[in-house]
Amino acid sequence: MNIHELQPKEVFSIFHEITQVPRPSKREGKIIEWLKAFAMKHNLEHTVDEAGNIIMRKPATPGYEDKPGVILQAHMDMVCEKNNDTVHDFDNDPIHTYIDGDFIKAEGTTLGADNGIGMALMLAAITSEMLQHPALECLFTVDEETGLTGAFRLQDGCLNGKQLINLDSEDDGQVFIGCAGGIDTLAKMHYEAKGLEARGERLAMHIKVGGLMGGHSGDDINKGRGNANKILVRFLYMVMQKTDMQLASINGGNLRNAIAREAEATILVPMFFKEDVRVMLNHYIATIESEIGDVEKDFCMTLESTDTPATIIPADKAKVLIQALYACPHGMMAMSKTIPGLVETSTNLASVKMKEDEKGAFIEVNTSQRSSIESKKHDLKQMVECALALACDEVTHGDGYPGWAPNPQSPLLEVTKKAYQDLFAAEPKVLAIHAGLECGLFLEKYPYLDMVSIGPQMFSVHSPQERLSIASTGKCWEWLQRILEAL
Repeated sequence: MNIHELQPKEVFSIFHEITQVPRPSKREGKIIEWLKAFAMKHNLEHTVDEAGNIIMRKPATPGYEDKPGVILQAHMDMVCEKNNDTVHDFDNDPIHTYIDGDFIKAEGTTLGADNGIGMALMLAAITSEMLQHPALECLFTVDEETGLTGAFRLQDGCLNGKQLINLDSEDDGQVFIGCAGGIDTLAKMHYEAKGLEARGERLAMHIKVGGLMGGHSGDDINKGRGNANKILVRFLYMVMQKTDMQLASINGGNLRNAIAREAEATILVPMFFKEDVRVMLNHYIATIESEIGDVEKDFCMTLESTDTPATIIPADKAKVLIQALYACPHGMMAMSKTIPGLVETSTNLASVKMKEDEKGAFIEVNTSQRSSIESKKHDLKQMVECALALACDEVTHGDGYPGWAPNPQSPLLEVTKKAYQDLFAAEPKVLAIHAGLECGLFLEKYPYLDMVSIGPQMFSVHSPQERLSIASTGKCWEWLQRILEAL
């Protein structure tokens, strides 16, 4: 079976078209043009604002003219992650999908179901000839994944609806009515590369961490998954404590909202210590496997001799960098005291990259902090800043975004719950989420909005293991139609 044969066909055919259009965050030009063409093909009123957000509109069907309008919302960009051995240009290549049982997957890359399937559900709804509904507005925002830029720059007065259904959730049978706020902390350590002396007295070794699951730095932060950056730095610190280690390079992770799956470093150690390093690594691998092996079945860590590099990071800089990265917190920091099972506060040591700018060579460290309590978000931001400032000459913070406070008395929530009960004879779970949703920013501009967030079941988003449940997508489509008809 291929994706064109899947049911509901009206949803999956649109989703397939979306996967064929490149749409990296901040480079959404091609998907914007595709959405505009889609609107014109279906004679839908549409506007594009200065940020690149698109709003499509369709009048109410007969009998629903006097009902309050409904906004459907999803973001058009996707997280672009791939395996190291996968050749893929996210700016130009389509996503190559395949079906594995109940799941749609991608070949070596992220699938982009986050939030491509939300877009597909919206477009199927607004073009349906059978669906009964109030006036519809479909809002497609840009750059949700790396900056919430579209939501930040959405203008006052451009939306008419009073109720908003966000389609950026990833759990079957769950309704989300709140989310965490977040902020990024970025640090840079500038240095002047140092040439090697006494080259024959040291052995260069390349260390690599891989095989980790990675995943969403909000949804997956409490699942016990390993962070490749933290695993690597912990070992480097151990080696540094035992011998006169030199650091030539270090790189790990990619995106601020993804848990680092891979990391690597090149080090030099005295020749007499080379076997000790290998023994240390074997013991260390056993330690990590005992700590996370139940979750990370494919974890691997390798050490190989390599060509001697031309330069190294100065010893004093390398030492404080490793110490700062080791000290930098990562993971779940606190659970909610009011909503059972909800992570309240967390931080992600997302990436460590070697780069150059007008000042010369530098190490860039990217992190993100999340919390449903604003004061704790800023407290954690400062904690991360203090750790990274041990080594870095620049530490800055992003603008951040607000959380979305839950409203258990929401009329839209009641309709959403009843629609699910009528269809599936079960009670949906009502939750808040530790990921960032754009809903908090919408409330700042439209404080009267009544909002919920739903979506089909996905796993391992923000990683090449991302997969979308076919059956759950069908359920979500039925659910969305019933909600619109009930409204």
